[in-house]
Amino acid sequence: MTIETTPIEGLKIITPRLFNDSRGYFCETYNRERYFAAGITAEFVQDNQSCSSYGVVRGLHFQCGDWAQAKLVTCLSGSVLDVAVDIRPSSPTYGQWHSVELTAENHRQFFIPRGFAHGFSVLSDTAVFAYKCDNFYHPEAEAGIRLDDALLGIDWRVPRDKWILSDKDTRHPAFEELKL
Repeated sequence: MTIETTPIEGLKIITPRLFNDSRGYFCETYNRERYFAAGITAEFVQDNQSCSSYGVVRGLHFQCGDWAQAKLVTCLSGSVLDVAVDIRPSSPTYGQWHSVELTAENHRQFFIPRGFAHGFSVLSDTAVFAYKCDNFYHPEAEAGIRLDDALLGIDWRVPRDKWILSDKDTRHPAFEELKL
């Protein structure tokens, strides 16, 4: 596997090594020892999966306090633009975001440590998205940021008039209104 660092400390892009032959391919999607050696020391306790159609934009979600989560995300079919926003108030990159396209073809993973808001947009007709979390989901700790926050200026690579959002995601506050 190869691990790329990003301009934002803690965010990492992992590309597993593929072994292709006439039957298809094989790849190792997680190996605790290798990930720990690369600085990804999260102990994952919950796996989640979603299926969405083109134009769905999910996020920007995070959990507060003791229920904050690190995530290891990937796209099992289709293509998504995955986005992480640094919401660590003492971080030199507070308020900055980084994105990566995750596809079934590139097999990339995006590691997002605690202290980040997370979201993704579906770029293909459909996409199956999977993520490992290092803490359990607690609805009372859930929070979010507006997807179209002007201060962040995220290009979700889906025209705004094609966005499909949950009611909850339309009610998140602006970034500058966060109370962390």
